[in-house]
Amino acid sequence: MRIGELAALLGVSTRTVRYYHHQGVLPEPRRLTNGYREYGMRDAIALARVRRLVALGLSLDEARDVIADDRSRELPEILAEIDADLARQEHEIRLRRARLAEVLRRAEDGTLGPDDTASPALLQFLRLVDVPASESAAWDRDMLMLMDTVATDPATTWAAEMNADPEPAHEFYRRLDELADADPGDPRVTPLARLVADFGVQHLPVGVDPGGPGWDPQAVEPFLDELAPAQAEVIRQAVRMIGGR
Repeated sequence: MRIGELAALLGVSTRTVRYYHHQGVLPEPRRLTNGYREYGMRDAIALARVRRLVALGLSLDEARDVIADDRSRELPEILAEIDADLARQEHEIRLRRARLAEVLRRAEDGTLGPDDTASPALLQFLRLVDVPASESAAWDRDMLMLMDTVATDPATTWAAEMNADPEPAHEFYRRLDELADADPGDPRVTPLARLVADFGVQHLPVGVDPGGPGWDPQAVEPFLDELAPAQAEVIRQAVRMIGGR
């Protein structure tokens, strides 16, 4: 199959496949005599593995090591491991649906408290970053609570990671707070946006394709009303950077 067929099979864009090639994460087949690159089952499996590993929070460098190890193994062994991973995902989805059903039940009967929709890992993260001390963190709180409740891949994984080392979160919110009275063209905006984008790429939910047909940078706009102009520009630039990868 050609690159477009491979991308369509995994629900990503050809830009994403080429980006993984460029980063050395996904091996690129040699060109045939007709000038095209021919992809096979191993390539499809490798691309699926990369997407899953990135969704689980691994960096591209770490994903590259896993894919390199896969190339030295027999196909049945790799497929058996993927099957086991799918079984774990199925179990996790059942748990999340049960949790969401409980949240819905409590919302309908009026017994749902303000923090009852979040996972323990997210609540711990919010305590560690000391939300009341940061206006931008307080804005982020509502977004994170919503994402953690309804997203396919909730904040639990990265929140647990941040709990182990909360300093990057403190640094992000501190730098965002410093932009409260700044102009959108402030030179501090783009470096902070790049930091947000790098983190975002490593923690995209499963099935999200940056730059693909479903990627709408404008979708974030309704959530930026409570931020200062320079702070909102950080988020806008970060979303555009993620979509351009």
